[in-house]
Amino acid sequence: MNEIAEKLKLLGDKTRLTMLTLLKQKEWCVCEFVDIFDMSQPAISQHLRKLKSQGIVNEARRGQWVYYSLNVDDKPYIQAVLN
Repeated sequence: MNEIAEKLKLLGDKTRLTMLTLLKQKEWCVCEFVDIFDMSQPAISQHLRKLKSQGIVNEARRGQWVYYSLNVDDKPYIQAVLN
């Protein structure tokens, strides 16, 4: 239960919740999130780092950019929130 609670706490932030909702559609680059949220790259990376640390997103490096995708197939409680 503690693990589930920690993961769900991350969804309490509007920016992270919006990121996850967008990631339901496709993978996104940090640079795209910078434009969408009108935030600095370090701020976006901090949000994504928190999500990655809890296994909610995956990252893949392509050249100089890092792309993120949703990783919730084994987390039905997060899928339920996003639906």
